[in-house]
Amino acid sequence: MTEHSHDAEETGREPAEKLPPRRRMANELRDDINNEVYRPGELLPSQRVLADRYGVARNTAGEAIKILESEGLIDSRDRARPRVRERRRLLRLGAERYSNRLREETGKSPFRSEVEKQGKTPRVDCPSIEKIRPPGYVAERLGISADEAFVVRRENWYFADEEPVQIGITYIPWEIAEGTVLATSANMGKGSLYGRFEDQGHRITSIREEISSRMPTPEETEGLKVPAGVPVIDVVHTGIDQDEQPFEVTHFTMRADINGLDYRIRIED
Repeated sequence: MTEHSHDAEETGREPAEKLPPRRRMANELRDDINNEVYRPGELLPSQRVLADRYGVARNTAGEAIKILESEGLIDSRDRARPRVRERRRLLRLGAERYSNRLREETGKSPFRSEVEKQGKTPRVDCPSIEKIRPPGYVAERLGISADEAFVVRRENWYFADEEPVQIGITYIPWEIAEGTVLATSANMGKGSLYGRFEDQGHRITSIREEISSRMPTPEETEGLKVPAGVPVIDVVHTGIDQDEQPFEVTHFTMRADINGLDYRIRIED
C-alpha cells in the first residue's frame, strides 16, 4: 500500500486524483480551516487568490466555497468576501442551570444566569401566551389528555449579546397556571418562571431532557438567523417536582453553531 492510499484510507476519503476539482479544493480548504491556516472570523482571500493557491479555475473555487458554506464552516451572507465561521459556544450547563439555590440567590432565570456567567448580555422576548390543547408529545410527558386538557403555551425568544440563539416553547398545565402570571404575563418577577412554579407548590427537583438534531425550518432559519448548512438542536425538557410529578414541558430549538451542551450526570448503581 502506498503512503498516499494509506492516508486516504485513514481519512475515509477517495484519493485526491479521483475527485472532481471542486471536491479536492473543498477537502484541502476544509483541512486548512480545521488546522487554523485560516482562523475563525478571518476573511478568506479572494476567489482569484484561492484559485491560484489550490490550482483550480476561479468558478471552481467558488463551487468549493459553497460546499463548505453548506457544511457551516464558511459564512458568505451579506459580505463581499466569505469569512471563516467563528466557533463560539454558549454552553447549556445542565447540572447547574436549574439550581434552586442559584435562583434564590440571584433571583434570575436559568438562561439569564447562564449567559451572564459566560460573559454575555441576555435578553428574552415573550411574543405570545395562549391557552391551547397540548400537542400529543407534550400531553404524554405531562401525563394529561391531549383531547380534554388545556395548557398555557408561552413562546420565548432568547438572545445573547443581541444575537438570537434559541426558541423556547413552554407548556404548563392549566390547573397550575390558571389565575397566575404564568398564564398572563411575560414578567415573571423575582425567581422568574421556576419561582412562580414554586409559589404553586412545584419545586423543581429533577429534569428529563431528550436531545436530537435536525435542519431548521424556513421560519427558524429566518428568525434565528441560522447560517446556511447549520442544523438546530432540539431539546425537549420536562421539569419534575418534589413529588416526582411533571409540571412543565419546554421545547427548545437551539442554533447548533452557537450552543453547546454540558451535562454532569450521576451514574446509577
